[in-house]
Amino acid sequence: MKPTRRAALFTALSASRILGANDRIRVAGIGVGGRCKGLLDKLVQLPGTDLAVVCDVYEPRLAMFPQAATTRDYRRVLERKDIDAVVIGSPDHWHVRMTLDAMAAGKDVYVEKPLTRTVEEGDAMLKAHAESKQIVQVGYQQRSTDTFFRAKEQLEAGAIGQVTMALTYWYQNYARNSPDAIQVDASKLDWKAWLGSAPERPFDKVRFRTWRWFWDYGGGTLTDLFSHWVDGVHWLLGESKPSYVMANGSIYRNRHLEAPDTVSGSWRYNKFMVSYESTMVTGLEDGGIILRGTEGMMKVNRAVTIIYPEKGARWDRLTEPTFQYKAQSDGTAAHIANWLECVRSRKAPNSNIADAVASARTAHWGNQSIREERPVRP
Repeated sequence: MKPTRRAALFTALSASRILGANDRIRVAGIGVGGRCKGLLDKLVQLPGTDLAVVCDVYEPRLAMFPQAATTRDYRRVLERKDIDAVVIGSPDHWHVRMTLDAMAAGKDVYVEKPLTRTVEEGDAMLKAHAESKQIVQVGYQQRSTDTFFRAKEQLEAGAIGQVTMALTYWYQNYARNSPDAIQVDASKLDWKAWLGSAPERPFDKVRFRTWRWFWDYGGGTLTDLFSHWVDGVHWLLGESKPSYVMANGSIYRNRHLEAPDTVSGSWRYNKFMVSYESTMVTGLEDGGIILRGTEGMMKVNRAVTIIYPEKGARWDRLTEPTFQYKAQSDGTAAHIANWLECVRSRKAPNSNIADAVASARTAHWGNQSIREERPVRP
């Protein structure tokens, strides 16, 4: 059943609950850097929740949560019987291990995307979740965002006809971030614990602060950004596994990073094509999705959904939009609210494990194509 706007945007409680009506959900945060702190700040504003514990291997981050108990070892969090659920915002190479351990400990999970760091990790997640009763929501918040709900409704009503192409793009300006400006107090960081299963190496402040752009911990723009949009395309168009992937990328400016700062790729599905363009040297136009169909074109992102009809258009100009909707709420807050509702009701959340594994794999195949300089046939 398609989630309703009301359920996704405004409720963190459900009429059908396993927890009692007056029970508060006690939550712990694991890996509480910038993104996780943002999630927890939204979570504590929702009714019926307590932030009981935060965990991080970098001590200064723990000081940002004076209301919560603190620890550096996430296993101590999972041992606590009073914790109902955890929010995981660790680097990507920790996502699967922490999620598996949390499910085994009987905790419900909100874990940031991408769920996996490799294609192979997806199998372990699918198997464990199939054997678990825990609620796991993955941080693809477009599935709880009102502009995407409106987009899906319009597509299902045939507003732009048969869609054969999804153009996706995302631009951010990393060029303004100098490695010399990075400040880390290494004496307050457990570097070995942060590395975990990643290859051992001396402390490197650039790797610690910009880990998404090093292959041992993340996957660059494809796993960080493209996986958001391709997850949206999968949901909007109803197909989630490409049959052919060809991507290309290079480092032109940000040479202190490992993953390419400029990427172009193509993914072929049975019913449509997906393309992606990204460069990390300019943030102009940010990111979004453009769907092209036989009856028109749809632009959708976190701020707006717009439809331009094919009828009456000319090569040098668009017609006036036939549909336009501006976001009326915060998709991330709605996604957390949907998760908390499901923690109480035990219903499936908007972004489930199977869909998240499929979206992460789509990004991983793109990185495989870039790194091996060849097409990939999943």
